[in-house]
Amino acid sequence: MNDMSGAQPQTTPNFAMRREPFTFTGTTREYFGIWIVNVLLTILTLGIYSAWAKVRRQRYFYGNTHLAGARFDYHALPWRILVGRIIVLTLIVSYNLTLQFLPLLGLFIFIALMFAIPWFIMRGLRFNARVTSYRNVRFDFTGGYWGAFLAYIVGGMLIYGSLGLLAPLASRWIWNYMLGNLRYGGRPINCDPRLDRLYGQWWLPAFVFVGGTVLAGALAFGLIALLQFTLSDPTSGWSIGVVMIIVYAAMIPLFFVFMLSSLLYRAGARNVALNETVIDGRHMLASSIGRRRFAWISISNLFATILTLGLARPWAAIRIAKYMALVTALDTTGSLDDYVSTLRDEGAAVGSEFLDVEGFDLGF
Repeated sequence: MNDMSGAQPQTTPNFAMRREPFTFTGTTREYFGIWIVNVLLTILTLGIYSAWAKVRRQRYFYGNTHLAGARFDYHALPWRILVGRIIVLTLIVSYNLTLQFLPLLGLFIFIALMFAIPWFIMRGLRFNARVTSYRNVRFDFTGGYWGAFLAYIVGGMLIYGSLGLLAPLASRWIWNYMLGNLRYGGRPINCDPRLDRLYGQWWLPAFVFVGGTVLAGALAFGLIALLQFTLSDPTSGWSIGVVMIIVYAAMIPLFFVFMLSSLLYRAGARNVALNETVIDGRHMLASSIGRRRFAWISISNLFATILTLGLARPWAAIRIAKYMALVTALDTTGSLDDYVSTLRDEGAAVGSEFLDVEGFDLGF
């Protein structure tokens, strides 16, 4: 006879996952009006209006980014941005003046600035998080100085010191610092992209960069060799000038090879990082950027902006914003409305009082 008085096995609740896509509803016509006014007033005020221009721009893009029927909001005060920019501009001007008149002292200031940059980055990320809200619940950023130092200073040295071989390791540190220290309504956001997956996105950009560099170099050396063979006096000033033109001309395709490989890697790394980002242990971000599509949009945006002397910039900005929203989603556990309501009931940071501790935007 079975003993029915024992403890019954516990059952795990079955939470249905629901995908909520991001959408962007801004238009080129609307943003062009904002953009042209921002440009003209920034010029007329010798750059002072740029802080107000940034707030107008960010509020437009945040306000047109929607998730599950609600939009994001940007709450920064322009004067805080202006103060931050004045601080950074003062530091840059002081450094350049010192370098001009006291070069040795300028070297020490440069070293000091290298150690100061992580603090600027930390404060900038904290500022941007605290002035951002979704459904009237604020974000926050809790990253510290040494995390920024590891991600951006040590990581940058690894990237260039290893000729890109250790770029995935640096990317892991950067994404972990940027997203892993974010909070939404006080709830944690975890981001720890796996190194093997980042390296999986690294091979194609590495092949493009090495292959493109070899082809550009071979073409330049071939043209120089042909020039040397056909000229009667290869050492003449005219011949040397032509050789220099060829060398500098080879830098143009190298620039685009570097840009293409960077864009391919950037898109792949974002996919890996966001797909391994979990909000409060229950909601997961999702990213599905097509790397070739992303590279095409970015490069064609650049050409369109240059060829129109900047007038196509609003179209380019709206175009990339629409695409990035299209390839981003949030996989939610249960109702997102109920989750946000719970955060509000628990007293998550909402409202204007949070502005008192947002600090200043230092532009990093």
